[in-house]
Amino acid sequence: MMRKILSLFLSFSLLFSLPLLFSGCSLHAGEAPQTTVDVTPDPGEAADALDFAIRLYRTAYDGDNTLLSPLSVLAALAMTANGAAGEMRSQMESVLGMTVEELNAFFTAYLAALPKDQNCKLAIADAIWIRDDDRLVVKDSFLSVNADVYRAAAYRTPFDRAAVEEINGWVREKTDGMIEGILEDIPGDSLKMLILNALAFDAKWETPYRDESSVQSGDFKKENGDKVRVEFLCGTERIYLEDGDRAVGFVKPYAGGRYAFAALLPSEGTAIADYIATLDGERIATILQNERNCTVTTRLPKFESRTELVLNGNLEDLGMTAAFDATAADFSGITETCALFISQILHKTYIEVGEQGTRAAAVTGVYLDYAGDFNLEEPKVVTLDRPFVYLIYDVENSLPIFIGTLNDPS
Repeated sequence: MMRKILSLFLSFSLLFSLPLLFSGCSLHAGEAPQTTVDVTPDPGEAADALDFAIRLYRTAYDGDNTLLSPLSVLAALAMTANGAAGEMRSQMESVLGMTVEELNAFFTAYLAALPKDQNCKLAIADAIWIRDDDRLVVKDSFLSVNADVYRAAAYRTPFDRAAVEEINGWVREKTDGMIEGILEDIPGDSLKMLILNALAFDAKWETPYRDESSVQSGDFKKENGDKVRVEFLCGTERIYLEDGDRAVGFVKPYAGGRYAFAALLPSEGTAIADYIATLDGERIATILQNERNCTVTTRLPKFESRTELVLNGNLEDLGMTAAFDATAADFSGITETCALFISQILHKTYIEVGEQGTRAAAVTGVYLDYAGDFNLEEPKVVTLDRPFVYLIYDVENSLPIFIGTLNDPS
């Protein structure tokens, strides 16, 4: 596992004074931060997070406009892993690419270092809902670490219709209204806990598309050969990407420079699924790190996309099987009064790309059920007029916040 030694000063306390969402009791409250420190995620941990992001996306791509927030999934699973034990914990760590301690260190640093810029905002929220059931006694150690690291408040409440409305209200609020909710109802009496991560990204382009000539109609050719008429955002960028002879692309920064939009267009004749299958964390990192400064004439479709995924099978394909098995799961780090297993990992995403910038959101829910008691060169041209892969990523860490594929912008 790649590691660079950094001097990370992580000794500080955090304030998590989140309001009660239900009439039930809050199980854990943090304390106000006493100091502000400059912390940066370990580059080795960021590389591991990138690798997990690409591995998961490869399993999730389904031939449609698939959008995934690996950061949201990683956060929700990292919180859950703090209650994992035994062989199952080792299995989760192997799939996530880091130990639980490394995950906690990564998110401690990452959340503390989020910039506060109204022109480019990434907001991350976490929470734990627990069924009000006398059989379920949740360990203080599990609640404390998730409050201290992930700023997650915990709520014990009857899992009734009011809870559905409150949870969905929390999701709407934390995703700036881009995602309406994550529950239609409480799926049976067996659901004992819901661990949620919500993420909202709202950023203006560093260079917006300002005049009428910046938006032009054109044809987008789908993989099956059909053409759809779309509006293209036309501009000139300064960062060119190249993946050997396999793909070309560009980077368009958001205001402030911390985040950027990157697009990769596979070579003519290469199926998008075949190209995605060749990607891994190291390759994406190499592509982004080997950016070339030159003039790039670009055409980017305006688009809006939503995705809803159940990630159980995807994570099982990566090797995380025990957590979904009622007979093999070991969440004794959460409770020793009843056996729990993951019945579902539900992931919802939304993105809107337009003249002024990008809005995107994600929510990930981990359902725990009862199991038993960047030198100028010649100008380049990249026209995204056929299926392509795109990322919204943290420039400092080469860490994808969202990964998507546009097959049909209509």
